[in-house]
Amino acid sequence: MPECWDGEHDVETPYGMLHVVIRGAPKGNKPAILTYHDVGLNHKMCFNPFFNNEDMQEITKHFVICHVDAPGQHVGASQFPQGYQYPTMDQLAGMLPTVVQHFGFKSIVGIGVGAGAYILAKFALMFPDMVEGLVLLNIDPNGKGWIDWAASKLSGLTSTIPDTVLPHLFSQEEMVNNTELVQSYRQQITNSINHQNLQLFWNMYNSRRDLEMNRGGTTINAKTLKCPVMLVVGDNAPAEEGVVECNSKLDPTNTTFLKMADSGGLPQLTQPGKLTEAFKYFLQGMGYIANVKDRRLSGGPVPSASMTRLARSRTASLTSAGSVEGSRSRACTNSDGGEGVGAVSQTMEVSC
Repeated sequence: MPECWDGEHDVETPYGMLHVVIRGAPKGNKPAILTYHDVGLNHKMCFNPFFNNEDMQEITKHFVICHVDAPGQHVGASQFPQGYQYPTMDQLAGMLPTVVQHFGFKSIVGIGVGAGAYILAKFALMFPDMVEGLVLLNIDPNGKGWIDWAASKLSGLTSTIPDTVLPHLFSQEEMVNNTELVQSYRQQITNSINHQNLQLFWNMYNSRRDLEMNRGGTTINAKTLKCPVMLVVGDNAPAEEGVVECNSKLDPTNTTFLKMADSGGLPQLTQPGKLTEAFKYFLQGMGYIANVKDRRLSGGPVPSASMTRLARSRTASLTSAGSVEGSRSRACTNSDGGEGVGAVSQTMEVSC
């Protein structure tokens, strides 16, 4: 991939055009970091505070960044014509191999929020060899029931699309107390995203099916994500129940569940520093960053023993995971020297 590809691109895929923004150039054989935003946002609104965080520069210098905007959601996107059929969630996931191949990426580490987390999880289920790791914020693996679907349709008839989407993005507490942040995003949604295009994306997200994955041993021919996964959700976030449900469907030996205090519905906006630090340890555990220097600690390298040694957090709950096999050590899980072959492994849960 030539360095001149740094910038904005329109990539033609089997299911339509995608707006993609590349930052940096590939570094050796490292995967690209590919992001996918939530419904109601685009890559700028969803990820700018996170990627502009000072500590994030230590990560971005090691990787090429690929921001994907869902069809019609980027700033300045043309309105889709009347009768346009928006891609299904499966088709949105099916667009991503074309992006990976177009830019010559060998593989990706995905960061997705809400609808984007669902799309990246679906992508990893469909094309596991392309995905080396996933950070999934606010993922809901469950499809909408008829009652929920009807309620969202009714809400769409009685509310503007920004007011319909906001309760999906922010907690009730934030809607009441953090009015400055909520009002800022109401204005950005109103001014930055074509409302008809957003309505199509919103309708398709609310028509999604269950992600077909189950933890091994729970069902016959169970299928789940094979790569390391970090699940993230804010306390009292609208997606909290869905993230807990997703956690129950993943392999506990390569899954970290990070619950962030005082972060509301979008931790990457409200706690970008904490999330950046967790992401560093996630990548370090995959063997992509030799050591991590934390400016707020002693200044020396932090060993890759576990994410629980982060001095910036108060660890409310922690359960160790079983030993992990593979060529790369997983720093985001602990090796539990439990007695006997039948020792039960659990997902590592960290509250901060």
